[in-house]
Amino acid sequence: MNWYEKLNQYFPIEEMKSKKHMELLLKEKNQIYKKDDSPMHVLMYVAMEDFIFIDYLFVSKEARGQGIGKKLISKLKAENKPIILEVEPIDYEDSDTEKRQHFYKREGFKHAKSIGYRRRSLNTGKVNELEILYWSPTDESEESIFQKMCHTYETIHTYKDEEIYGESYEPVDEVLSFDDVMNKEPTT
Repeated sequence: MNWYEKLNQYFPIEEMKSKKHMELLLKEKNQIYKKDDSPMHVLMYVAMEDFIFIDYLFVSKEARGQGIGKKLISKLKAENKPIILEVEPIDYEDSDTEKRQHFYKREGFKHAKSIGYRRRSLNTGKVNELEILYWSPTDESEESIFQKMCHTYETIHTYKDEEIYGESYEPVDEVLSFDDVMNKEPTT
């Protein structure tokens, strides 16, 4: 099974980029869009100058619990810059969502509580809500993480979207929102 088939079988259709989209990114944005794969894993990520965005991380069922995910995350952490990813909210009917969130929490990732992410899938038309998780070697602000997510959305997620899918994704300000809950004045 090739790397795309592995991802396509594991991730929900609403979260998947098309194979053409990912191949174009690997070819035309190869200075930043990277693939690390083996028979047991697939890691697709964006290596920006000041942060890393994990697009997809898959470890095969047979290899889970062997530390492969931890090694891949550790390799990215060694770059000493913030790491950002999107993850499905916990769905108690799908144990994988809980395991995924637990894995990232164990690896030191925080939930960006002030960042909202709602995107309509071009595959299904369904609105997909995801949570933003991040790890930072410094005390990176959620506002900074939000700016980096906006950049990723515009540079990677919507790259040649009209050419590839025949229509465009929504603009970034309709998909990502920032609600600075920490600095809000209490209402009376």
